[in-house]
Amino acid sequence: MILETITKTETQEDSSLDIPWRVVVLNDPVNLMNYVVMVFKKVLGFNDTEATKHMREVHEQGRSVVWSGNREKAENYAYQLQHWHLQTILEKDD
Repeated sequence: MILETITKTETQEDSSLDIPWRVVVLNDPVNLMNYVVMVFKKVLGFNDTEATKHMREVHEQGRSVVWSGNREKAENYAYQLQHWHLQTILEKDD
């Protein structure tokens, strides 16, 4: 009598990569407003009007969602913004 062992392998896909992620810049007391505008233009490619709008949201509301999309690109933007000393977090875009 021969016995066979059957191994069942289950895989799960990481669905967190599929959902959109938000790049959120938080207010801080350190950076000047014109510096934040310059960083938004340089890193995110915003024009002056769009960069100023997001800077005002950060300043007045304490946060601004500056970009939303796939996780890899969101992480890249967050890293770059943090490199420029802006307080930045990622959130799932539910």
